[in-house]
Amino acid sequence: MNETINASLVDWSRAQFALTALYHWVFVPLTLGLAVIMAIMETLYYKTGKEYWKHTAKFWMKLFGINFAVGVATGIILEFQFGTNWSNYSWFVGDIFGAPLAIEAILAFFMEATFIAVMFFGWTKVSKGFHLASTWLTGLGATISAWWILVANAWMQHPVGMQFNPATARNEMVDFFAVAFSPTAVVKFCHAVLNGWVLGAIFVVGVSCWYLLKKRNQQFAISSIKIAAIVGLVSSLLIAYSGDHSGVEVAKTQPMKLAAMEGYYEGENGAGLVAFGILNPEKKSYKDDVDPFLFKIEIPQMLSILAERKLDAYVPGINNILAGGYVQSDGEIALSAAEKMEMGRTAIGAFDAYRQAMTARDEQGMAMALDTLNQNVAYFGYGYIQDAEELVPNVPLLFYMFRIMVFLGMYFILFFIVVLILAYKKNLANIRWMQWVAMITIPFGYIAGMAGWVLAECGRQPWAIYDLLPTSAAISKLNTSSVRITFFIFLVLFTVMLIAGVRIMMNAIKKGPETTEEGNEGY
Repeated sequence: MNETINASLVDWSRAQFALTALYHWVFVPLTLGLAVIMAIMETLYYKTGKEYWKHTAKFWMKLFGINFAVGVATGIILEFQFGTNWSNYSWFVGDIFGAPLAIEAILAFFMEATFIAVMFFGWTKVSKGFHLASTWLTGLGATISAWWILVANAWMQHPVGMQFNPATARNEMVDFFAVAFSPTAVVKFCHAVLNGWVLGAIFVVGVSCWYLLKKRNQQFAISSIKIAAIVGLVSSLLIAYSGDHSGVEVAKTQPMKLAAMEGYYEGENGAGLVAFGILNPEKKSYKDDVDPFLFKIEIPQMLSILAERKLDAYVPGINNILAGGYVQSDGEIALSAAEKMEMGRTAIGAFDAYRQAMTARDEQGMAMALDTLNQNVAYFGYGYIQDAEELVPNVPLLFYMFRIMVFLGMYFILFFIVVLILAYKKNLANIRWMQWVAMITIPFGYIAGMAGWVLAECGRQPWAIYDLLPTSAAISKLNTSSVRITFFIFLVLFTVMLIAGVRIMMNAIKKGPETTEEGNEGY
């Protein structure tokens, strides 16, 4: 009964955090993307002196401001949940996880708050150069903010630069730079920020095409489309590159996630990548003998190239990761899940023995327990795992989310190429079907980003911190009904905020830019 209650509490706590995070991420990437595009437009105003570019930049700044305000509100609630719903997590790794969040608040957020005021209200109060710098610095502040948030998230995906202190029962940071600049953090930052730039470009192109469809502000729309499409195409190509490097990092640090998102159960040399496939719904567990696919089209050896950069590299599947015994890329023999779970229970037992010896002032007992703990502490979290089945994330969810993300990424590259060709041929204003395609593409930008986050976070399960702390041990001791009630309160609150934000933005779009149909020669 207690296990059932605990499972329910974990599920509702995860659901509440996921709800807040997903609503927050509706606003964050658009903020990052619009920041770059509006700064480019103001740079053109600074260089040409044309009021036309000033009004164009101010219009997109208005939408940036609306989006920014709602994003801040959801972000604050998100950070508070670490204390309310995940207090064990915060206690266990707060010394590490809290550092990037504190830097984000003190440095990046205050930087944004300072320069965003100048950007919105300083047009007639500061010089053109200072105002332009403020606009770029507002975008830089948002990007730096994203850096520290993603550093914290990357550390949850691949914890580094820390050491467990049995005296305090906390993990403590021993290498700040390892945490701040780990390969996982760098790749995650590039991928997430580029996603924001792509979404911002899609949004600007889609909104501008609405003006073309309505035959309003056409020069403004075409100018905006040209800038946004260039930003979008470059970002889409770069995000494909960063995605490839992300795959290498996942293969190195989270092999179970890689196997799950490929529906890959039995490892092999020269493993192929599933380009398209339909999973077999009858496949319920790694233990059964059911074929995981009803149908698939595979690119030979591509998974080995993605994981190890070698055509014939061995890539372990779900069954191999759980069974262990294979040679890893570093030459070490992989431990089985059962061995890790046993070592985890040994670590927990040694920790308890250390605490008891410390209370009794038994230095010899402390030394013996500490030695055992140090030998097994790397698998401490596995001691909370009851069944190896828990170590397998939701395979269908990851498999399809990965393909949605990749398919949409390829679509965006094609989309921006077509938009640029039509915009520079000066006939996009007359192609109604393409205008509709551009508007319909806006939600696809959000879907691609959400699919990526679902892949990253659900692929980490059952871990709050990968291989270190399972979600079942990270939650606060709350009444499940309290979490359930607040889930629905947040659902209503965030939905109202989202609807209000969208309506305000739509009203601003309907009103249009404060500009005349001045030409944009020299663009």
